[in-house]
Amino acid sequence: MKIEDTAIAGVKVIHLNSYSDSRGMLIETFDTRVIRNLGLENTFVQDATSVSATKGTFRGLHFQKPPHAQTTFVRVARGSIFDVIVDIRAGSPTFGQHVSVILNAEDWRVLYLPKG
Repeated sequence: MKIEDTAIAGVKVIHLNSYSDSRGMLIETFDTRVIRNLGLENTFVQDATSVSATKGTFRGLHFQKPPHAQTTFVRVARGSIFDVIVDIRAGSPTFGQHVSVILNAEDWRVLYLPKG
């Protein structure tokens, strides 16, 4: 796995490891040991999949406040998304800043969003 920092403190783009042979491909989507070694939060609590019925679907902003804050991994299984992250964490060195990331099913990247 390769980790790419973004302009927002703690937000990362993770490039997943993939292995191909004549049968197809294996992609390691989550490995607690690797995440821990990278110094990222790795308590796995929930896995959810969102499926949009039509192309061009717009989804709203989401955030969690304590005690419901959770680290989030965003991955695209089909198609692509344009994801905008806004830092609304009071006291964060990047408070008020935003970054955008395009994720698609072909590049096997995951967006890592820390709690808050």
